[in-house]
Amino acid sequence: MTSPAQTTRPDPRPSSRRDREEAARRRLLRQRLAWAAGLLVVGTLVAVGLLSSRPLATTANRPAPDFTLATTAGTQVTLSSLRGDPVILYFNEGAGCGSCTAQMAAIEDDTRFAEAGITVLPIVMNTAEQITPDLRQYDVTTPYLLDDGAVSAAYGVLGTGMHEGLPGHGFVLIDADGLQRWYGSYPSMWLDPSDLLTEVTSRLEPAT
Repeated sequence: MTSPAQTTRPDPRPSSRRDREEAARRRLLRQRLAWAAGLLVVGTLVAVGLLSSRPLATTANRPAPDFTLATTAGTQVTLSSLRGDPVILYFNEGAGCGSCTAQMAAIEDDTRFAEAGITVLPIVMNTAEQITPDLRQYDVTTPYLLDDGAVSAAYGVLGTGMHEGLPGHGFVLIDADGLQRWYGSYPSMWLDPSDLLTEVTSRLEPAT
């Protein structure tokens, strides 16, 4: 009497060394493709970040829009009253922006601006109560000018930084005759005071 034939179930594992090697190669390929895709994304983000942080500069010889603004010292500053000496308007994001206040502290510590007769006016869209803690934290003594947005709009600096409704990190040079000579925007949130001084003094030199 013969026994019934036994049914052989297929082995779910690779049936040979070649199959196992092929499966391993496919896994390695998938891993490499995933790494390549990740590197491509990172590279794209880095490139976009570098491009978006590049400084932008424009030149113009137009009458600088006049204004009168209150300051954190409880006084008022009228731009036209400063005629006779060059002025730098430092527009920035203000309260909560540590790098903005550190920038002003560095400018304030550089005595060459005063020696060159250049007045630097920091302008923010804050109240005195909002910005004063930042000034104390960074030991900034220069009074800040308090803008409701009208001056920032007149100089075209709104939305040039990280926030649509605020000015970016930028500088406007106004010469002794009240003409706007240069505007520089720095999304990196920093410009070395020496570079700023070089930038503005080169534009104040008389043409030869």
